Amino acid sequence: MPWLPHLTLNNLFYFQVLSSFPESTPSSPKKTPILLRAWYSRSLFGFQESTMTRGNQREKDRERAQARAGNKGKTKDDGLTPEQRRERDGKALQEKAAKKAAQAAAGGNTAGGVQTATLSTHPPPFLLAVNRPPAPNLNPVRAWPVSASKSQTSAPNQDEEEETRSLTVIERRREKEGGVASAEESNWRETREEVNRKIASRKAISVILRREATKAFIEKKRGPNNSKKLLPRTVLEALHERITALRWESALKVFELLREQLWYKPNSAIYIKLIVMLGKCKQPEKARELFQAMSDEGCVMNHEAYTALLSAYSRSGLFDKAFSLLEEMKDTPICHPDVQTYSILIKSCLHVFAFDKVRVLLSDMASRGIRPNTVTYNTLIDAYGKAKMFQEMEMTLVEMLRGKDCEPDVWTMNSTIRAFGSSGQIETMEKCYEKFQSAGIQPNIKTFNILLDSYGKTGNYEKMSAVMEYMQKYHYSWTIVTYNVVIDAFGRAGDLKQMEYLFRLMRSERIKPSCVTLCSLVRAYGQAGKPEKIAGVLRFIENSDVTLDIVFFNCLVDAYGRMGCFAEMKGVLETMKQKGCKPDKITYRTMMKAYSTGGMFSHAKELRHLVESAAGTSSRMPKPDF
Repeated sequence: MPWLPHLTLNNLFYFQVLSSFPESTPSSPKKTPILLRAWYSRSLFGFQESTMTRGNQREKDRERAQARAGNKGKTKDDGLTPEQRRERDGKALQEKAAKKAAQAAAGGNTAGGVQTATLSTHPPPFLLAVNRPPAPNLNPVRAWPVSASKSQTSAPNQDEEEETRSLTVIERRREKEGGVASAEESNWRETREEVNRKIASRKAISVILRREATKAFIEKKRGPNNSKKLLPRTVLEALHERITALRWESALKVFELLREQLWYKPNSAIYIKLIVMLGKCKQPEKARELFQAMSDEGCVMNHEAYTALLSAYSRSGLFDKAFSLLEEMKDTPICHPDVQTYSILIKSCLHVFAFDKVRVLLSDMASRGIRPNTVTYNTLIDAYGKAKMFQEMEMTLVEMLRGKDCEPDVWTMNSTIRAFGSSGQIETMEKCYEKFQSAGIQPNIKTFNILLDSYGKTGNYEKMSAVMEYMQKYHYSWTIVTYNVVIDAFGRAGDLKQMEYLFRLMRSERIKPSCVTLCSLVRAYGQAGKPEKIAGVLRFIENSDVTLDIVFFNCLVDAYGRMGCFAEMKGVLETMKQKGCKPDKITYRTMMKAYSTGGMFSHAKELRHLVESAAGTSSRMPKPDF
């Protein structure tokens, strides 16, 4: 039935009642469809009869009765003369006028009283019965027949009583709803005021952190003391956001603003967080200044503060200052280095493959009775695996398993399987994965990214598909690393259609493509000989805020060189100059190889002197950060 979706709440009751009738009975064969059609036609007109007044209804009923009597040729005698009928109708009109006057009087006391009384006197058939609970003390209304021999005062009096009762119930409900509404309104106002205070404080911070010229103009308008009365929570939240985002310049401005507040007290934890952030941002001198300011303000200079400054030195490659600060910590009574201090320094040394310094630090730890923890062992295993020093990696893992205090975790598993997987030892990688899993170590999303990358680079696409199905089955959400690994794998296999689908899916998931993603696309299009596709990637870069590096430009030069597009390859150098990226040895060697392959030996000779003067970088594509 095409009209069933249009059922309303009132019509649904009729449909339930009528659907309970049998479709065909001996007494009334097939009457139910007729009743449904009649009900539907009545519902379309919206019960127009209910909007009529009682006087009009009587007139229409009388006309219908007279029409039926005229058609049948019979006259129904009610025993009344025309004068008596007019008298009866006049009394009915007087009753109606009295009711309207009573309704108007009641409506003067309550807002919208006329409309409320009308709704309570003539409710819709079923809508209010469903949406409104019944009144507790109301008696059912009885319909009194109109007779010429009886007085007409009893029915109006009873109607007035019923109307008064319904109005009283409505007034009580409105009073109760008004109390609830007032409580909700007060709560809403309090919440709104708190939100407004936070917004005002944040706006004040954004105003104060503007340039000096704008700041001076605003201070003239708002007064010089407003910047010293900010809410503590708002300033600390702003500082935390900038530290987390490694926005060191803005974080230092907020910190200066924090120190100007009337409620400010020096806190060692805030200083240590700032020093660690500056170390990650390669700002050792700024970290040293904060360390000195921390000492001048009377903060406690413990081993955590020294470790933070040592981390800033070691991350920037200032190992002389880092080791000098380590010796200073040994001579300070309350600042002796612990396992965390040594682990940070060992990690920085391993980052530049300074294994001789690592051995010195490990022996120093043993002489001072400091045992390596799980983080120290994981750092060593990961560094040995990246350096292809598998014997040292296995010895470190065995030493870790012998210790009672250090147990391997998922980081240990990931470092081990990454070392074997990146070197193409797939069987060894799978055995290590099974052993770690049998020991109760559960994999995470980084583990599956490593497996996908290892299988994709060795061409094991069936196992790669199995890992993807497992991730989908157990609801592992894909990260940008997962997309980069899978896009690169399909690009290597030459499946451009699937690669492009994954790139569109990545963008639909609101995951911002990185430089690694774009390198995979450019390299795949270069191998397939699709220069128009590379032009599409460049248009995408123009409309995005992706930060390009030297590795991307080297991939672009290699792609154009493979396809013999020497003009476009030479134009990459101009683009690099516009972007502020200086070519390196890999750039010029790639161009020389392309010119030599194309028989343009004179152009290749012109680039030889540039190779020696150019700086060197890694020739490999950046690996995904698992």
